Amino acid sequence: MAFVTEFEFVLPKGYVDKQGTLHREGTMRLSTAADEILPLKDPRVQQNPAYLTIILLSRVITKLGDVQMINPAVIEGLFSSDLAYLQQLYKRINDDGSATIEAECPKCEHQFHLEVAAAGEF
Repeated sequence: MAFVTEFEFVLPKGYVDKQGTLHREGTMRLSTAADEILPLKDPRVQQNPAYLTIILLSRVITKLGDVQMINPAVIEGLFSSDLAYLQQLYKRINDDGSATIEAECPKCEHQFHLEVAAAGEF
């Protein structure tokens, strides 16, 4: 079994680009030390430490629908619920070492664990 470094996701709401196109499906890769250290030198992060999340996600999200380039402006344009979702996914795959999430059936309320698919898997 290969070491998984990329994970697919579907945003709860989705990113709406300037043309009005909705993008929900994407891929996030595991972060590197450089991903976490280099943004600390960015003046935007030095002025506002909360901006670290924006830059960090723009580095590790490798795909978001048909968006050609993922940059901080794209991450800034996300709905807050999508930003929160991506922060949780980042934490799960990088800190916890797991792509498993707790889920609940909306009809019967049965709780279960669901594994987020690695990129290329179904």
